[in-house]
Amino acid sequence: MSAGRRPRLVFERWTDPVAGEVLALADIDVVKLDLSAPDDQGWAAMESAHGYQVATRTDVAGCADGAQWLAGPALVRRCRNLLAVCSAGAGYDVIDVDACTRAGIAVCNNSGPGAEAVAEHALGFMLDLAKKITVADRVLRSGPVGDRLALRGGQLLGKTLGVVGLGAIGGRLVELCAPFDMEVLVFDPYLDELTAQVRGVQSVSLEELLERSDFVQVTCPLTRETEGLIGAPQFAAMKPTAFFITTARGPVHDERALLDALVSGGIAGAGLDVFHEEPPRQDNPLLQLDNVVATPHTAGITVEAARDIAIATADQWQTIFDGRMPPRLLNPDVWPLYCERFEDILGVRPTAMATDRGA
Repeated sequence: MSAGRRPRLVFERWTDPVAGEVLALADIDVVKLDLSAPDDQGWAAMESAHGYQVATRTDVAGCADGAQWLAGPALVRRCRNLLAVCSAGAGYDVIDVDACTRAGIAVCNNSGPGAEAVAEHALGFMLDLAKKITVADRVLRSGPVGDRLALRGGQLLGKTLGVVGLGAIGGRLVELCAPFDMEVLVFDPYLDELTAQVRGVQSVSLEELLERSDFVQVTCPLTRETEGLIGAPQFAAMKPTAFFITTARGPVHDERALLDALVSGGIAGAGLDVFHEEPPRQDNPLLQLDNVVATPHTAGITVEAARDIAIATADQWQTIFDGRMPPRLLNPDVWPLYCERFEDILGVRPTAMATDRGA
């Protein structure tokens, strides 16, 4: 950016320090947003920012009025120099995409680098629930085991897997499940038949997926289309022997309806990495059930994934401030207005030519 103004990037934290190391070599002013500092300090940084690596809901949960640091309409209106916002992982529910698009702000995520970690976690839930690993562990630690047959589980071999959302995570999960010779059903309105055939999956309605699946895996992003997608009617449609697993976002499913289905025996169990409130309260009734295995939104947190996401994040910011189209642009309709604003603010006209960095 030597031909124009030096861009400023504000971030709350990186998934791995390597992002900072990469960006330190670039012609970018990188500023940390301290959520524990007085608000006026945070806004001083944000109002001068051209890019924002947006804080996550978990990051802001412990600070007063932390939601103000999510990329919603109020932040967009206040930060008039802002050109782009990026989320740390595949999920981008911390960003109001429509508000950003109207303001000429590019929105990006980091889908891809963390897919392996989340897909393996989802498979781990399947194995744990089917074979009652956590249940058996609890029994073993609590006293005499008694009748081991009461801990009899099942196998994945030959079962039916239903995947809600065949993105990078869902697609990798299908590959991981291939050795189990599972029938794979997919509900994804954006999945074309050719892709379904290539991946060896059946594209079906949500209703059919729920009725036929032994494992229902939710791997879709949280959007207006998917919020509340799985509620009481959907849980009622599942087999009583089926397991519900989600590594998506909590609001995709109705927690009260899930609790009712688990308590009544409407479904056999659940593997949950996400909740409506994160971290969940210890008295959350879902955490009191023996047929629930839960983790605190850690599916994508591995050493490898954290580093890969950090590198992809840094590379994408370099691409943005080099004046090129980022590889994971979520609102391509913004491009004409974005280019005008980019040139007005930074003095350089972007090009639609994408780079290979971070792709």
